[in-house]
This record gives sequence, structure tokens and C-alpha cells, in this order.
Amino acid sequence: MCRSRALELVHAYALGLDMTRRDLQRFMGDQKKPWEIGKSFDRSAPIGPLHLAARTGHFTQGAIWLKVNGQTKQNANLNQMIWSVAEQISKLSEAFELMPGDIIYSGTPENVGPVVKGDRIDCHIDGLPDLSVRIT
Repeated sequence: MCRSRALELVHAYALGLDMTRRDLQRFMGDQKKPWEIGKSFDRSAPIGPLHLAARTGHFTQGAIWLKVNGQTKQNANLNQMIWSVAEQISKLSEAFELMPGDIIYSGTPENVGPVVKGDRIDCHIDGLPDLSVRIT
């Protein structure tokens, strides 16, 4: 898919968290096994409601932040992302057959860190309702 047409494929946007269990990732890496288990554990990718791109438009700038227990851990602007949404779709389509219903999680600003049971994560992108998740 060429970058100039990639946004035609976007049906909706949502806030989501791509969680990683670093302990499992390292453990598998130490054994020279695939790290996938560190990304694919139960409840590893919470996602909020979908918001139609026809209503929201496409996101190229605006605040993106994440707080853990009220403390800001990530704070940036979407225009600082390394790859735009269109670039991500274009590059991914070179490696995968993208189909209706596929979900693409993009990166976030730096300063990711560990969370523990009981923590509350709040995330925000201008133009979308905030998403809050409690670690259980």
C-alpha cells in the first residue's frame, strides 16, 4: 500500500496499551526462544472504544500522554512520532496482508516503565476520550 493511499484503510482510532512483561521477555531471550510470550499474555493489550475516522479525522498532531497513579510518565506531541500513521500502514503492508478488522498499535513517547498490581494507568490523545486501566 502506498503511503499516499494508506489512510483510506483506517476505519477508526482508539487508545490502547501495548503491555510488555519484561521478565518473560528476558527469560525467553535468555533461553534463545521467541520473545512473543512477553507480549501475548492475558490482558496484554487493553483498548478503548473505536472512534470512526470519518468523524475524528486523522491524527497528525496533538498531545499524547500517559500517567501512572497520577504521575506523568510520557508527554509528547503526535507530530514527534518517528513514523506517521500512513507510514506505519505502508511499511506494515509490505510485510503483512492487512485485512479489515486488523488493529495496529503504534509506538509512544519514551519513558516507558514497570507497573505493578493496583497501579492505575491513564492515557490521552487529543481528540479521543481518555482511557484508564487498573492493573489486576
